[in-house]
Amino acid sequence: MSHETIIKGMGSILHSHGVAFRMWAPHAQHVSIIGSFNGWDAIKHPMHAEENGYWYANIAEAHANDEYLFLLTTPEGEFKRIDPYAREVTGSIGNAIVHDTRFDWQGDDFSIVPWNELVIYELHVGTFNDQEDAITQGEFSSVSARLGHLKKLGINAIQIMPIGEFAGESSWGYNPAHIFSVERDYGGPLAFKQFIKCAHQAGIAVILDVVYNHLGPSDLDLWQFDGWSENGQGGIYFYNDDRAITPWGNTRPDYGRGEVRQYLLDNAMMWLEEYHIDGIRFDCTQFIRMINDSDKRDIPEGWSLLQWINSQISQKFPGRVTIAEDLQNNRWLTKEVGAGGAGFASQWDAMFVHPIRQAVITPQDEQRSLDAIRDAILYRYN
Repeated sequence: MSHETIIKGMGSILHSHGVAFRMWAPHAQHVSIIGSFNGWDAIKHPMHAEENGYWYANIAEAHANDEYLFLLTTPEGEFKRIDPYAREVTGSIGNAIVHDTRFDWQGDDFSIVPWNELVIYELHVGTFNDQEDAITQGEFSSVSARLGHLKKLGINAIQIMPIGEFAGESSWGYNPAHIFSVERDYGGPLAFKQFIKCAHQAGIAVILDVVYNHLGPSDLDLWQFDGWSENGQGGIYFYNDDRAITPWGNTRPDYGRGEVRQYLLDNAMMWLEEYHIDGIRFDCTQFIRMINDSDKRDIPEGWSLLQWINSQISQKFPGRVTIAEDLQNNRWLTKEVGAGGAGFASQWDAMFVHPIRQAVITPQDEQRSLDAIRDAILYRYN
């Protein structure tokens, strides 16, 4: 390969002659890569400016499992940043790791059952195991060891709660600091791939919960990533006005900025391409398509982002299921993109969950409505 060959992709791209690196920092004046391959030397490996604020370097000395950071010189000072596209990190405030995405998927010819036959078990990896298992085993491997139990229950799909690297040692996962990196306390990216292959061998699909309505807010290297911001807000990856505000912090991604839209699309496609997952459940889509529950102003570019992601999934991965957690009884979520809908395959149904929960928790039979149960079961969108 010629030294002049430009490698496509974002983040760290392992190839036969080293590792290529690409990142986006339009307000940086200078960027270099520091890492275990150069003694964390700020001078040895400068990145070269490309068009539209991208920076690139190809480093022959770099290899899989090397640790690295981007060192940005900006008008606001010098910043060490974890790669936003890092497939693996040492921790939420640690270093990025050059990850080898290759995996032996031989024999993994699994296909998800028809959607109307899915029996989905929502699973939090960190608490699914008993305490002894959680201490003595990798979390994903502990779940794999109990797939037979789920199979006996009639489960044919597992929905994994978010696994992007998060701040702290335990979390529901809805505070993702690094959305491309699998939480190390669960076993990391290799363990997740091994779990998925085991689940498929057991006849169980894997659906992953992703969080695109906000990021962080803790341990968030994306915050003011290249020093620039407006109104004291988050900088290039986020809205810098009142659209930034969510119930979890002022960290709503800027759905109108092309590079941020690409970042979120790339993340969704990574789970399908590199991890062979069978579907994606999108957390709180109402906070992608509108400001919040009280301020229901639309975010048009959020809606078009959902349409774009769903269109790409249906084109490149037909049969994979996408689920919106919206709970606002909005029929347009599951209408086709061509008709103006968001293009989701399915959505969590407020018309089901609330009456069924009420029926389950009501202590007296005479207070329980079978009509409400019937209506919940029969309710349909579109």
